[in-house]
Amino acid sequence: MKINNHHHYPSRRSPVIAGNMVAASQPLAVQAGLQMYHKGGNAVDAALATAIMLTLVEPTGCGLGSDAFAIIWDGTQLHGLNASGRSPSGWTYERFEKRGGIPFRGWESVTVPGAVGGWAEISRKFGKLPFETLFEAAIKYASDGFAVSPVISHLWARGGAELKDQPGFAQNFLQQGTAPSAGALYRNPYLAKTYERIAETKGRAFYEGDLADRIEGFAIQHDAALRVSDLANFKPEWCGTLKNNFDDFDLHEIPPNGQGIAALIALGILRHTPIRDLDGDDPMALHFQIEAMKLALRDAEYYVADLDYMTPVTPSHLLNDEYHLERAKLIDPNKATDFKAGAPKVGGTVYLSTADENGMMVSFIQSNYAGFGSGVCVPETGIHLQNRGAGFSMDRMSPNVVGPSKKPFHTIIPAFLMQGNDPLMSFGVMGGPMQAQGHVQMALRTQLWKQDPQMAIDAPRWRVTTGVEVACETSMDPNILERLEEMGHRVVLEAPDNAFGFGGAQLILKTENGLYMGGSESRKDGYVGGI
Repeated sequence: MKINNHHHYPSRRSPVIAGNMVAASQPLAVQAGLQMYHKGGNAVDAALATAIMLTLVEPTGCGLGSDAFAIIWDGTQLHGLNASGRSPSGWTYERFEKRGGIPFRGWESVTVPGAVGGWAEISRKFGKLPFETLFEAAIKYASDGFAVSPVISHLWARGGAELKDQPGFAQNFLQQGTAPSAGALYRNPYLAKTYERIAETKGRAFYEGDLADRIEGFAIQHDAALRVSDLANFKPEWCGTLKNNFDDFDLHEIPPNGQGIAALIALGILRHTPIRDLDGDDPMALHFQIEAMKLALRDAEYYVADLDYMTPVTPSHLLNDEYHLERAKLIDPNKATDFKAGAPKVGGTVYLSTADENGMMVSFIQSNYAGFGSGVCVPETGIHLQNRGAGFSMDRMSPNVVGPSKKPFHTIIPAFLMQGNDPLMSFGVMGGPMQAQGHVQMALRTQLWKQDPQMAIDAPRWRVTTGVEVACETSMDPNILERLEEMGHRVVLEAPDNAFGFGGAQLILKTENGLYMGGSESRKDGYVGGI
């Protein structure tokens, strides 16, 4: 594939080219991953060391109480892992009806965290290095301290102001009641000890040992439903991937309960539009993408849930090409439309990518959902817990209605591009509802419009919200914005440094000579390292 590396967007960096690579949203985490290559590890070891370090250095986006998903190319085959947890067995509909609904923060938004179990399972199946080795850098920096990076310090202060009264938060994350500023040294010795317990027990202590007991004890203290039995029942699932094609490439996503299927639906719809005839920055190209994405997200919101509860509409119905053709016909090429869900025929997140010289590539994402998740921190452990329960619905007719031992709708999704049986790109774009939209934008910019990974990341982004409203970065060409408004899009401008609103992208593209070309998010503290 011929790469266009003539940058015409503002950028602080160029793509990195190397034989072994790590791309993530925080430099110290990337360095932890690169150390695994020096120790003889592979891309999985590098990914896990990076992910572990991120729970320390980017606590605004993830922690030991996170969920995780991964797509792994092992050199010959693609694998998908769902390491998201289920709701506590005590979570009945009536429990939340009495409380006036599902809270967005606090103990009653916490489902079983899956990231730790996911790390252990991925390491067991694909890792080369001992599990304990993956924790060495994180243990050192948790004990000795690390300098907080600029974007994360801003998000830390914002989260601290909102969550300071949540159980255990201030003791764990605030120093004299204040969030650490950029460059300030932050230590978390309790977290260092917890890392050691997880490492030496291969994660078991978190789910059925002393750490699980601490989590349950704190839950009981606050009248929450989570129990050791819920934790002990957790098992990561090798779920494979779903895919859809656009010309000569396939986009792979994790099956529901995640929103990755929305990117696949949008791509299928775009296959039936004139987008191939347009330049990547043509207002019409943005219009078709925006409209296709609105259609896809409406369907995802209406139908996607825990796979066991997706009935009668299943992923195969949502990915039917005839359905995509019918949805594409709804797009007015001259006007924005407020779409509703279709009727298919029944028949705070962090993302990282790694690749090694032997051909292994990893697309990995883990998240506490909102910044700092629930805000709940288990005392003297450094464990802070996600708020994934807030992803459930109180609509009794929804397949995603809240219930016991059930997986909620998930926003976090890794992505992978294939060309036939050959890997093309391991990538992701963290950031809530931006993620599926970012996947479509990155896939088309790199494959259809041949932009290099860094250029694709630096290009101004858009994000559909509600109705005909679309958020656009202030760096977008005014002529494009004017044309979108003429077509009826209600454009809302947001600053490019809104790292959550427009996501955090990491891309690793395999080149024709067998090396890798990586790009990292210029809107965050992102970094690509290669050796």
